[in-house]
Amino acid sequence: MDLVSRVKGILLNPKNEWATIDTEPATVGGLYTGYIIPLAAVQAIAGFIGSAIVGGVLGKASMSSALTFAVVGFVMALVMVFVASLIIDALAPSFGGQKSQVQALKVAAYSSTAAWVAGIAGILPMVGGIVALIGLLYSLYLLYAGLPVLMKAPAEKAMGYTVVVIIAWIVLGLVVAAVVVAVAGAGLLMGR
Repeated sequence: MDLVSRVKGILLNPKNEWATIDTEPATVGGLYTGYIIPLAAVQAIAGFIGSAIVGGVLGKASMSSALTFAVVGFVMALVMVFVASLIIDALAPSFGGQKSQVQALKVAAYSSTAAWVAGIAGILPMVGGIVALIGLLYSLYLLYAGLPVLMKAPAEKAMGYTVVVIIAWIVLGLVVAAVVVAVAGAGLLMGR
């Protein structure tokens, strides 16, 4: 399935799309090159344009700082999806599910779709935050909908599974944010 069709399917008809995704063969490399990298790149590029060219309340960022944050954020997004998939896979038996690294990566990648697509609003920093929040919330719903299908967890355990994954993802997100700020900040200081 092509990228645009998959994005439309997961956003507009997630129940049917998760059933389709469940039966599709996939590899880690294929998921990264065909889906994760392009969507994470769109978000990073939009953020770069928004901060360096359009500017927000505090004005425009320098090209170098905007580029640094975009590149580091992009790389960390790729890492975060993979680590999230490890968490999803490790937790599966605790919620009556089946371990499968590829299925867990599918859940992490495809449930992130709404947040990545909402990242396009980063072009307009004044509204980007609101749109990003909406995208994040919808991604959490996608996670809830996808976990029982792909990880074979009983429906009655889906909420608990989702909550634990979300908590782990929040902690992971805080670590990633700290790394992005530390690396990008150090890069900016060295560039002076």
